[in-house]
Amino acid sequence: MSTEPLLKSPQPSFASLAAKTAVCHTITYFIMGALAYHFLHYAEIMGKPGSGMRAMSDPLIVAGPMLQPLRGILFASVFYPLRGFLFGRRHGWLLMGWMLIALGILGTFAAPPGSMEGLIYTTVPVWMQLRGWLEIVPQALLLSAFLCYWVNNPGKKWLTWVLCIFFFVTMALPVLGLLTRGMQR
Repeated sequence: MSTEPLLKSPQPSFASLAAKTAVCHTITYFIMGALAYHFLHYAEIMGKPGSGMRAMSDPLIVAGPMLQPLRGILFASVFYPLRGFLFGRRHGWLLMGWMLIALGILGTFAAPPGSMEGLIYTTVPVWMQLRGWLEIVPQALLLSAFLCYWVNNPGKKWLTWVLCIFFFVTMALPVLGLLTRGMQR
């Protein structure tokens, strides 16, 4: 057992944790995706024939942020049984971040680019695989930091308001994009 001093040890219900994880994941997914789109030139990469990716204009890509709350709930289903190790501890967010990176990025059983298996079994150049880490590793750490801070500070109502407003804007933007696109046809 860790000798790390406990903070106030908030132990959220599953519903509360699922909602907060869905919000934090969706926001960090959107932020890091937007930054990666701009700085890593995703439209160009995804638009190349044979990239294996849908074009940025594909309705499923545009709708991507709206599907992220489901992944947030999936993450919460893992965090919930481990909540005593993750929340109410000074460095719980680092443990959570490492869990996401080790299991979800590096150690996945599949062979996606950027994973250990991907580095071994795919023909994607190593530099391109490591380039993806610029998006997904910071997202894992941001998700962990935001979520742990929010859970560990339940009295900060302003934080709930800010994150929920940002979440609803994040959910509304793809809807507006899809609606606008439909009107142009």
